Amino acid sequence: MTDGHRPTLGELALEVRSKNAGPFWVTMELFMRDAEGYATVADADFINEEVVARLYRLDPATIQIFRIPALNVVKISFPRPVPQGSPRDRDIHAGQHHVPLAALAPPEA
Repeated sequence: MTDGHRPTLGELALEVRSKNAGPFWVTMELFMRDAEGYATVADADFINEEVVARLYRLDPATIQIFRIPALNVVKISFPRPVPQGSPRDRDIHAGQHHVPLAALAPPEA
């Protein structure tokens, strides 16, 4: 019997992180534990430009998703909301951008 808890990407992944990709871009990476976990997140019906756009209030056309099956990694890049180090920049290293993605729960199988 299950308690109804659906694990999040943060719980399923070895690591979920975000970082600068230059002063104008953010990159997030999902390092999955194994091929099965990778298959879950690499599914374009689960992680795609529209999903990321909703999470981060972005134009889907600006989002780039790279699926790397040999490493069990999905990489997502998008323009920073404001340039790095500008007066309105609240996360100069882009180290907290991954939190909404990590909180996302995959659909039940």
